[in-house]
Amino acid sequence: MFINQITAMAGAHKRRKRVGRGESSGHGKTSTRGTKGSGARAGGGPAFGSEGGNMPLFRRIPKRGFNNNYFAQKFSIVNVGDLEKAFQDGQTVDAAALVAHKLIRDEKFPVKVLGDGELTRKLNVVAGKFSKQAQDKIAKAGGTVKTLELNRNKVKQDPKTGKFLAPKRTEKSAK
Repeated sequence: MFINQITAMAGAHKRRKRVGRGESSGHGKTSTRGTKGSGARAGGGPAFGSEGGNMPLFRRIPKRGFNNNYFAQKFSIVNVGDLEKAFQDGQTVDAAALVAHKLIRDEKFPVKVLGDGELTRKLNVVAGKFSKQAQDKIAKAGGTVKTLELNRNKVKQDPKTGKFLAPKRTEKSAK
């Protein structure tokens, strides 16, 4: 006899508690919630972070430092191996084409091309950023690289929501 055979017999799979199924179920009437009050009702209970009158922990701890999240540059990432599979020889690859081939979700963020995979097709790639390896692989295959200039200095804020907007992109030729 093995341990897995013993635990299977000993009730390893316990039935779930079925509440609110009548008095004789053992969990009937109030369904293990006690009587009345917010705890007995749907959506009841203390708010997240509430400590019952104590000052909540996140308000007791001092706030320090600087968070760079608002100014971080986000990219949609694509590898040259993905370009090899999706595009034919001589095609132009830009954000709109990548969205059409479902390699990126949308054009909200600038595209960054990374060098993972092999590239044998001659492609004209237009993107916000390229890794050195990706540039070399595209050039080696006979393609061209065009970098879009990212306007990083002017971070704009939406006046209604207060959220920071993605930077605008302008075209700039690669060296």
